Amino acid sequence: MTTPRDLDDTQPVRISDTGTYPAVRTPVIQLDDVTKTYKTGAVEVEALRGVSATIEESEYVAIMGPSGSGKSTLMHILGCLDVPTSGTYRLAGEDVSTMSEYQLAQVRNRRIGFVFQQFNLLPSLNASRNVELPLAYAGVDRAERHERALAALTRVGLADRVRHRPGELSGGQQQRVAVARALVTDPALILADEPTGNLDSVSAEEMLELFAELHRSGRSIVLITHESEVADAAERTIRIRDGNIQDAEPVSAGTAR
Repeated sequence: MTTPRDLDDTQPVRISDTGTYPAVRTPVIQLDDVTKTYKTGAVEVEALRGVSATIEESEYVAIMGPSGSGKSTLMHILGCLDVPTSGTYRLAGEDVSTMSEYQLAQVRNRRIGFVFQQFNLLPSLNASRNVELPLAYAGVDRAERHERALAALTRVGLADRVRHRPGELSGGQQQRVAVARALVTDPALILADEPTGNLDSVSAEEMLELFAELHRSGRSIVLITHESEVADAAERTIRIRDGNIQDAEPVSAGTAR
């Protein structure tokens, strides 16, 4: 039996297990009063003005805003491509606001899966080798890289295209390779920047359905867009204008896919 101790006792206190309690879930994204100011000579531009937002684990959220709204700056911060001027950004509970460039590179490689509008595939490598790249940078051995790349490509419906180079694939298939590359490190967050921007309407619809499938499997997805039709695919939409969050209302029932 433990004995009571004075409140000023500085020794560690062990609390006995008295039952089962629900686990406390850590948000995948926690932004607290984040600002970003760019300076060009004597001119200062406030791109973000005290942004606060929370995105929970396994949520599918769209961030929507017009050109110049600050959404690209916010995407860069969420993706650890830039750091806030002030405020705090926690990714899966880890404060990344003041990390060094080396630490941010590690976070980008291991904790975030990127999907860009331009695909960003290396034309000389086949689909499998393109998907393996994040694992190669992380020092994973070749056999495991190959196995995980095949699993990721199978997950996005490209098991029969693993040896095809980007030039031998359609735009929709290239974007699926990019999604497989984002998945292969099993990241905490999938961050998609205008992922349907270079796709025809049929391929764009297929890409949004793929994101919906990934969300249903438990993935945390943040999608950056200026198109309301794309934002409607998410569970909820965060709207940004003039560097401020305007609202973060859930999508109406039956809209999310």
